[in-house]
Amino acid sequence: MEDSYTVNAEATGKGMQRLKPPKITAVSDVPDAFVSVIYDAFVNRCNDRFTLVLSGGPTARACYERVADGSVAIAWELVDIYMGDERWVSPGSPDANEQLVREALIDRVERVGSFHPMLTDPDRAACIDAYTKEISELLATGGIDVIHLGMGEDGHTASLFPGSAQLNARDDELVVASRDETGTNPHERLSLTLPVINSSCLAVFTVAGSTKAAAMRAVLNGEDTPASRVHAGDVRWLVDAEALGQELGEVGRQSSGEETR
Repeated sequence: MEDSYTVNAEATGKGMQRLKPPKITAVSDVPDAFVSVIYDAFVNRCNDRFTLVLSGGPTARACYERVADGSVAIAWELVDIYMGDERWVSPGSPDANEQLVREALIDRVERVGSFHPMLTDPDRAACIDAYTKEISELLATGGIDVIHLGMGEDGHTASLFPGSAQLNARDDELVVASRDETGTNPHERLSLTLPVINSSCLAVFTVAGSTKAAAMRAVLNGEDTPASRVHAGDVRWLVDAEALGQELGEVGRQSSGEETR
């Protein structure tokens, strides 16, 4: 079973100014829950085609390998894949999100409708302009069905880091260059901005492991983290028990009554 958890003032005990806390779905198997969400979104899509924006990291890899294993019938030839962020490395680098998506998903299914990686050529302005054009065309012709997001230990999502100017991008800024000024997260990056992320029909966060517990506590407490600023049409948080940590005993619990796949 999946259990849904929400936070209220009594649960947090904080007197701080909070953002609206999200609805959390506690799951025993994050990749399995991700497959169910993606399959349901694909089946119930509004248009003939399905636009999916993907990310990077070990949890994302596990999710993409699981969704590509053939356990659910997704017509991948109808799926157009874009990237939510990228590290400024060569496309074939083991640090590249593009390489992860190719290995974990694209190379494992018969074919996808299209794949739109972010360019990481030396001319940064040209790379930003090129992907801005692609995203602008996408938003004008149907938009994003699902964007998949992770969350770092510092609360960053996509490549939007705490305290960065990129968090306050204008509505007409679709793609930005970014970097973690603390140096904790390596490489300069390209990232979609919050206006683009929040235009999505559905944003799905997948969060796993005890190293994310502090960041999850901040989100549940309504603190202003990059991940807390995601307010797409619908937002689903798929979180395992280790990432929820002590919050399992502090939040208001409601059984969703939904079976995982």
